[in-house]
Amino acid sequence: MSSNVVLIGMPGSGKSTVGVLLAKRLGLGFIDTDLLIQEEAGRTLQEIVDGDGYQALRRIEEQVLLKLDVQRQVISTGGSAVYSEPAMAHLKTGGVVVFLDIPLEVVLERIGDYSGRGISRRPDQSLEELFAERFELYSHVADIAIDCVGRNQEGVCDAVLAALARAREAR
Repeated sequence: MSSNVVLIGMPGSGKSTVGVLLAKRLGLGFIDTDLLIQEEAGRTLQEIVDGDGYQALRRIEEQVLLKLDVQRQVISTGGSAVYSEPAMAHLKTGGVVVFLDIPLEVVLERIGDYSGRGISRRPDQSLEELFAERFELYSHVADIAIDCVGRNQEGVCDAVLAALARAREAR
């Protein structure tokens, strides 16, 4: 596999955990773009949101993603990466975009009190509204969608690997 695997999805969907498993199984490197954003800004995601607002986080995220020039990596993106069309187009040129699809109930269960997660959303926006808005974006941009319901992280990893194999055969 010469291209990247780009994971998108809501916070709590398993992008970072499944990403590490995928990288190991595929013999690729692993990049967590949330960590790159924090490194670039010198602050946590929550500090960026608290200090400068959610739009500042999205701007920094877009810059970080557009600068990313890598091959043979599994890239775990932040949940809000899909708000940047240029960034997603850039990521798609070098890889396959995989949407880890989990229902809202699972998001709530996994992230609980999300106030400290650095989630990029409008101050007046509920998590339910954010979920609906992002679901449309994830569905639109993804090359592959993986239904994660009833699967543990290894199971999700297996499903991604199977979908990638089918996509390669179809080419």
